[in-house]
Amino acid sequence: MGGPEAGGQIERIRALAERVAASRGLDVFDVQFRREARGWTLRIVLDRPGAPVHAGRAGGAGDADGVTIDDCQFVSREVGTLLDVEDLIGRRYTLEVSSPGLDRPLRGPDDYRRFAGCLAKFVLAGPVDGQTHVEGRLQGMDGDEVLVAAGTGAVRRIPSGRIARARLEVEF
Repeated sequence: MGGPEAGGQIERIRALAERVAASRGLDVFDVQFRREARGWTLRIVLDRPGAPVHAGRAGGAGDADGVTIDDCQFVSREVGTLLDVEDLIGRRYTLEVSSPGLDRPLRGPDDYRRFAGCLAKFVLAGPVDGQTHVEGRLQGMDGDEVLVAAGTGAVRRIPSGRIARARLEVEF
């Protein structure tokens, strides 16, 4: 039997996880099912929509306003039970439930606005002003451009369509 991607199984797993997460006021940020060295692993990454950003840092797994360990345990227990009852996987697997973490990926305009004030790193699909990597403090969006205050204090304007990958940088 192939992985759960075959026949829309991953979509059914995501829908099941979304129902459980919604009961705790959470969103499903990502679902992955991969064969790894120790066997198959199903990873569900949770997020709390609109979780605040404190002192220029994104709320982390221990933040009372973000995803908590109790949230992860609840979703793990409920999703694991439902997956077993509905037999959606059909093979041995390890279930991991977590938050996106402090160095979370940024996935578009909503995240660029939500995490304004946070330090971020961008990898661009093509050069913008001669650079393919940009690091700085997110300033939000202006139309279709992401605003980033570089180390020099100058605000860089990056067309959102040129961003290949973006993630928050951990600040201490």
